[in-house]
Amino acid sequence: MDRFLSRRERRLWLWAAASVLAIWATLPLSGILVELVSQRRMLDQTFFNLFVVLVAAIRWSGLERRPGRRELWVYAAVIGAYGMLFLRTGLEERSHLFEYGLVGVFIYQALLERRRAGGSVRVPAVLAILITSLSGALDEGIQWFLPNRVFDPIDLGFNAFAALLSVTASVAVGWARRFPDRLVGE
Repeated sequence: MDRFLSRRERRLWLWAAASVLAIWATLPLSGILVELVSQRRMLDQTFFNLFVVLVAAIRWSGLERRPGRRELWVYAAVIGAYGMLFLRTGLEERSHLFEYGLVGVFIYQALLERRRAGGSVRVPAVLAILITSLSGALDEGIQWFLPNRVFDPIDLGFNAFAALLSVTASVAVGWARRFPDRLVGE
């Protein structure tokens, strides 16, 4: 546990690494997987399930207590934003939002945990977005060498946007948790 300052940090980095490796490992199979899910008419259900996993990951860090009203409003905004993106984007863009959104949450939480444990992490949100975007860029680089895949600079942007969106959602949820609910006029 020398590199990590806590067991939770280690676990979060392992989840982030496992997520990235799973994304990269499925690159050669992605066309086959999408076709299989499409043929079985499970595409919408699959994306809905991924959406639930992502929102759960954003919520996950605060399971120790019941959320207040402010926090519930932030969750509603996050769900609304992701819901609108889900309805307005194509299949490939959705996958980027979920894949790199989840990676961004794990990395952000790992960096926050490192800072809580006494490590020097100045701006964990920015660092998480950069690290996640870099792993998304490596994803696109790997596709350059695969015969059935294409390097697409637009996908670089979607990967970075997914990181930005999920980390921003996590920051907003954290902010809502830190401030107790107050009635207007108190």
